[in-house]
Amino acid sequence: MIRALLIGFILVLLQVSLAMAEKVRLAVTSSFHNSGLSDHLIPHIETDLEIDIQIIVVGTGQAIKLGENGDVDAILVHSKPDEEEFVKTGFAKHRREIMFNEYVIVGPSSDPAQIASAKNLLDTFHKLSKAKVNFVSRGDFSGTHKKEIEIWRKIIFDPKDIGSRYISVGSSMGKAINIAVAFDAYILSDKATWLNHKNKGNLAIQFEGDQLLHNQYSFLPINENMYPHIKGKLVEKIEEWLISEKAENLVQNLIAVLLLSAAGVLWWLSLSGGELWGSNYLPKPLSLVCIVIAISARMKEPRKSRRFIES
Repeated sequence: MIRALLIGFILVLLQVSLAMAEKVRLAVTSSFHNSGLSDHLIPHIETDLEIDIQIIVVGTGQAIKLGENGDVDAILVHSKPDEEEFVKTGFAKHRREIMFNEYVIVGPSSDPAQIASAKNLLDTFHKLSKAKVNFVSRGDFSGTHKKEIEIWRKIIFDPKDIGSRYISVGSSMGKAINIAVAFDAYILSDKATWLNHKNKGNLAIQFEGDQLLHNQYSFLPINENMYPHIKGKLVEKIEEWLISEKAENLVQNLIAVLLLSAAGVLWWLSLSGGELWGSNYLPKPLSLVCIVIAISARMKEPRKSRRFIES
């Protein structure tokens, strides 16, 4: 009886403490969420800081609008020109570059546009503009969509000239990849989302590594002088947590797990006599490459301070 009362009392205390936890609204890009990072990091932040974080998953354009309206306490986005304008107009006091990954061009395993042999990213898009292949665009004014448009502009080409082969879907990264799988199409994706995406179909990474594919994520706390209800002090704590060594280790662990999982699948494919891009030789060496990269991701390097840019 006493034991039951004690358990009940503890449960009540837990419920009260959860109810008393202050809530912070954070708008994050769908690519950050689809990569698995938000699910991996947010529970740790909530536990360490004893706060309740409400995540709103949208594209960068929508996240910025939420920030401009004071509907969220902070935004995590990846479109530098928009971020700088956001700070310039006073909606945020600063932007802090907290993490990055890279974009990749994903396409059919047979690579009909032959972009794997492209000299650079601009050559890749030249090939895509001339080949009779489908291309899926997020079309949602997200950071990824804006990056894609930026690249088309660099080669002075309007993708709408492709006609019906240019498929603008107006959706999140994960949904856009699913549509690319259905149409056996090429698509620009952030690498983390692609690695974490389960429905890859017949698609594979066909081009990566160009410096123009660098994908920087920034954290922007909304200016509480403009919106007094903004929880500036709590947002400061979240920002500091995101650039902490613990956050860095958690991200490295996630990357290592994803790479080791990929290595396991490739090794199994090799043992079962399967093929990758028409070759039964590739799976085994690629699995070893994944293991080496996973180990290097966990090797300690001197920590670099994240860039802090004020208006």
